Amino acid sequence: MNRSQYIINRKLNIVELSEKLGNISEACRKLGISRQHYYDIKNTLEEEGLEGLMAKARTRTRRSNQIPLEWEEAILEYSLHQPMHGQTRVSNELKRTQNIHISPCGIRQVWVRHGLQVRALRLKRLEKWAAEEKNILTESQVQALEVAKEEKQAHGEIESFHPGFLLGQDTCYIGYIKGIGRIYQQTGIDTFSNVGFAKLYLDKTAITAADFLNDKVLPFFDSQGLRLLRTLTDRGTEYCGNLSAHPYQLYLHLNDIEHSRTKARHPQTNGCTERLNQTLLDEFYRVELRKKIYKSLEELQTDLDAFMQSYNEDRTNQGKYCRGRTPMETFLDGIELAKNYVSENEGEKELESAA
Repeated sequence: MNRSQYIINRKLNIVELSEKLGNISEACRKLGISRQHYYDIKNTLEEEGLEGLMAKARTRTRRSNQIPLEWEEAILEYSLHQPMHGQTRVSNELKRTQNIHISPCGIRQVWVRHGLQVRALRLKRLEKWAAEEKNILTESQVQALEVAKEEKQAHGEIESFHPGFLLGQDTCYIGYIKGIGRIYQQTGIDTFSNVGFAKLYLDKTAITAADFLNDKVLPFFDSQGLRLLRTLTDRGTEYCGNLSAHPYQLYLHLNDIEHSRTKARHPQTNGCTERLNQTLLDEFYRVELRKKIYKSLEELQTDLDAFMQSYNEDRTNQGKYCRGRTPMETFLDGIELAKNYVSENEGEKELESAA
């Protein structure tokens, strides 16, 4: 007896038992089924005969309700080459590079259908593809396989009302390179647009922190006709000290820039800067330091500048104010907002002084 015959006989037994007992409720109680189920079987038997009692295969999702096949293939191809990217990043990149407009939820639906909904599964697919096809992996694929651990996420939120309102700044230790020495990076990010800045030094002091603002940050804001209002740093000695004897504090004072500090032992307060450090570590240093041997700090700085230009102008960003645009696009769109904000505050100060 095959499965279909078993199902038909079981349903016939329900009808036969009710006729034998002369009581439908009693038959349903003995067999542990509902009366509605009994009537469904009886009606089907009367209308369709024994064939109607056979188990029906579940209908598959209609193709018209899914995204086009070429879009689905593009998503799977992108996820093979960039398995570390999340659904929002994939949505933004496909929209920008291939004019494929599909929401992050749509990306996830495709991943679920193919068993790729979490990063570990996408990495496993990449390993299998590399082993079976014997293909040469790209740098991004090698990086993805080596960095399988979840990235740290910053908690909390920074309020920023326009470009130049707040710059997050941090010192990041990159490592030791033979022939160069210990390398430290001064990192800065405009918390509204996520435009990033980075410069390498051989030590971390108040002078290097001030030089970073003077060389990388303020010239950029000057070129856009905006001024930097405030910086946010941790409580490191390169950022905090007596105004009269501390180069960084003195530099901020001379340029009329306010200084805010994070809560002690809470680096997540400056989460966007920490996130930029992680991005540079994953997408720049872990890739470039495998490709070539650097013999000078200037050589490494040149490649870092090229990456930062691509980060600011080409790479889509999932920040609160970017929403899939590049940091530079967000910055340019917010210039008028910044000018209006400054003019309104200046007007309020004039009224207060007149009063």
